[in-house]
Amino acid sequence: MRIRVRRTGGFAGIERSAEVDTSGLPDAHEWRALAEKALASGRATPPVGVPDGFSYEITVGTRTVYAADPRLTEEQRQLISRVLKEGA
Repeated sequence: MRIRVRRTGGFAGIERSAEVDTSGLPDAHEWRALAEKALASGRATPPVGVPDGFSYEITVGTRTVYAADPRLTEEQRQLISRVLKEGA
């Protein structure tokens, strides 16, 4: 399963993106569970964020949802953090 996160906005307006392919990872089931929870609370269209806040596009396989600070769920926050940290 491929998980992609794209972060835009922030004070400097710098875009950052990363992708993780969980195929073959020993913790792939954890990634899948976290991704499913993050998708369940995402929006179909980009939400209105706050000034200088980050907006996120989360893509898992072929499904894309949107989220923005400060209204991220804990699962979205965890998934975004992991993908941006561990992804390429």
